[in-house]
Amino acid sequence: MKKIRLCTFFLLTFHFLLAQQPDYRVVFDMSTKDSISQQALIREATLIVKENPDAKLEVVIYGQGLPLVTKAQSGQAKPIQDLMAGKNVTFKVCAFTMKRGNLVEADLLPGVQVVPDGIYEIISKQHEGWGYIKVAH
Repeated sequence: MKKIRLCTFFLLTFHFLLAQQPDYRVVFDMSTKDSISQQALIREATLIVKENPDAKLEVVIYGQGLPLVTKAQSGQAKPIQDLMAGKNVTFKVCAFTMKRGNLVEADLLPGVQVVPDGIYEIISKQHEGWGYIKVAH
């Protein structure tokens, strides 16, 4: 039941945003290692890109969300690579989080970018008018 409510929320939110913004830009705040939330993020980003190929999506990962984009732990490596192949979807990781986890860029999936501070990146995108979605379960 929780999965259905989560999916419904994402779909309604995205369709509302799509209808309201001709310049569709959304930043996703990913800080959980919960696999259901990670799968929901990938599913919704894929649906958005299918519906609107010009949409710009950015996933900012920090805290416990880091395993999503590490080579050794990601259960979503292939879908992430597929999303990033479209050039309008980026995955960015907080440098502070990487330092706390003793990771370097080589530990990340190819194409994942590092930003100095994940929270600052999210706030900057919001300041530029990007929509904001907190990925949670």
